[in-house]
Amino acid sequence: MRTKRSGRTPAILAVAVALLAGTVIAGTVTPASAERTPDSRWVGAWATAVQQPYAETFEGPTWAEKGFAGESVRQVIRVSTGGTRLRVRLSNLYGTTPLKITGATIGKAGEGASVRPGTLLPLRFHRSASTHIAPGREMVSDAVPMKSAPLERLTVTLYFAQPTGPATFHAFAKTTAYRASGDQRFDQGGAFPTSAQDTSRSWYFLTGVEVTGGRQRGAVVTFGDSITDGASSTMDADNRYPDQLAERLAAEGRPMGVLNTGIAANKMLSPTTCGGPAALARFTRDALDRPGVRAVVVLLGVNDILATRCDAFFNPCEAVEDPVSAAQLIDAYRKLVRAAHARDIKVIGVPVTPFKGFPGWCLTPREDTRAELDQWIRTSGELDGVADPERALLDPDPHQNGHLRDPEYNAGDGLHPNDAGLNVIADAVADALGRM
Repeated sequence: MRTKRSGRTPAILAVAVALLAGTVIAGTVTPASAERTPDSRWVGAWATAVQQPYAETFEGPTWAEKGFAGESVRQVIRVSTGGTRLRVRLSNLYGTTPLKITGATIGKAGEGASVRPGTLLPLRFHRSASTHIAPGREMVSDAVPMKSAPLERLTVTLYFAQPTGPATFHAFAKTTAYRASGDQRFDQGGAFPTSAQDTSRSWYFLTGVEVTGGRQRGAVVTFGDSITDGASSTMDADNRYPDQLAERLAAEGRPMGVLNTGIAANKMLSPTTCGGPAALARFTRDALDRPGVRAVVVLLGVNDILATRCDAFFNPCEAVEDPVSAAQLIDAYRKLVRAAHARDIKVIGVPVTPFKGFPGWCLTPREDTRAELDQWIRTSGELDGVADPERALLDPDPHQNGHLRDPEYNAGDGLHPNDAGLNVIADAVADALGRM
């Protein structure tokens, strides 16, 4: 039985406007440029969506702009489903030079940076301990004979003897990463400092873990912005809504990979520095190309509707961009659906969750845009399913009409749900999957 945590995430109100970003351009679904290895036996067990490097989030500095040299980086992930063999996917999508990985290991996580004794195994790439990844490409490791169970925590340790340059990364991991000088691939944890300068809240180069030999029946990709990414969830607690979805599916005996490719501040229609490429542009790479995917859950649009910027604090009731219409967002959803159906992949839509408590809600046309988009998601029949958590999330007090329940589900800014609110979304998605 998982324990639900509620409460407010420190500083989230002060920085919420910085998480919603960009300028609107026309979006199209584009093919992935990275290396792919189609193999129906493999299913995604964990994933994240990578971004161009930038120096700092509201949670602190990142290592992305500087990269690494003569250092080992240990990263902790939790797989959603298990198997008898696994492989790791690494990305140099935003690199400008070849990425030299001197060596890598995988093991079963203990506390902090520690690894359970006897579980560390080397990763190989085309039978070699080291590899180069060209700029704009990905690399998949050779298969490792390691049994893994649903919801098991693993560590991936990468050693970079040579400078990497700026690191392709994922900003809001909500999980602590560790670095140490020298080659610490086989260290069981004591070599990794826990000081602030030697820990990070981002993932670096790591974009997927895939398994085979288990009972899983394919994977579902959760595709969205900060609500999917879990930017308001508790640090190191695996309480993002996709995590809680994986817990429910595992508890109910519905083995399925759950892959989180949300990016905080992501927009459907336009790229931003802090929010990555437009969702339309990254959909093929981050959703459809994941191994074993059977369905994609889409929760997107709030950043387009609120139309704020990454690079400035401002009065959120003053528009900084031309407004995005519901018609534009509906057209974008239709493009995603067509692209998924061309691969025989189903799409579940999640209506944009309430934001009346967020300072920017005072722009009435923006609330109208949300209502029109949500009505289409609920009633158009163009999606394969709908997961609708709004009624459960809303405050029943008539004086708080349109607000998240506070404090039960509000992370503190009126827009982002806390851990308990994210569980409400997970339950709605699980129910929608069960109806498919």
